[in-house]
Amino acid sequence: MLGLRGKPVIVTGGASGIGRAIALRLGEEGCKVGIFDLNEAGAGETAEAIRARGGTAWSYKVDIADYGLVSRAVESFEKEAGPIFGLVNNAGWDIAKPFIETEPELWQKIIGVNLFGSLNLTHIVARRLAAQGAGRVVTISSDAGRVGSSGEAVYSAAKGGVIALMKTLAREFARQGITFNTICPGPTDTPLLASFDTGGRLTEALAKAVPMRRLGRPEDYPGMVAFFLSEDASFITGQTISVSGGLSMHG
Repeated sequence: MLGLRGKPVIVTGGASGIGRAIALRLGEEGCKVGIFDLNEAGAGETAEAIRARGGTAWSYKVDIADYGLVSRAVESFEKEAGPIFGLVNNAGWDIAKPFIETEPELWQKIIGVNLFGSLNLTHIVARRLAAQGAGRVVTISSDAGRVGSSGEAVYSAAKGGVIALMKTLAREFARQGITFNTICPGPTDTPLLASFDTGGRLTEALAKAVPMRRLGRPEDYPGMVAFFLSEDASFITGQTISVSGGLSMHG
């Protein structure tokens, strides 16, 4: 991808799954990668894997729902890597339950990670990007935020919120050299899915529903992330694209 070599980019939720795959790809593209994750050991393993492949990376233990902690981690990464160019809001978390069986405490945690996490990172990083007149923000939402998902009402609401956030900021910053785009994975074989499908029946049913007859894999998404961060996508902003094997088709 054009223009990524040497660019400092933050990836949230990079300790495992889609986030780790994104971080590894950006390391291969020559980015200086900052991995933000509450899972300190996993984030460190991802950073070490990037370095082992000849890339540059740092890891930070961060609760992205805490604005102060995010701000300090961003400052630390900037001191190491230089002025930030890109942000990938990837971190997500959920527990699948019917809405009426959930409680406000669970809503707060789901919204804290999936919506406030992106709000916090984007608010802190966008100020820097605006000051330098260039940058990219890519947010990993979910098709649940576009079409809904049974048992994931609050998660779907939060993921729909980040889609609207990226579209709004794309308008606000359109003349300042910053783009904001969103990627919506379909059902994906990750630890999050496995955590609420211990018997495997849901995974099997979802795979049958996908026209390509398989679930997404973490490696299905990094190419689109790298594209949106690159110079090739400099005239693309405010867009939402589903990467779902044809399960969701919009246009």
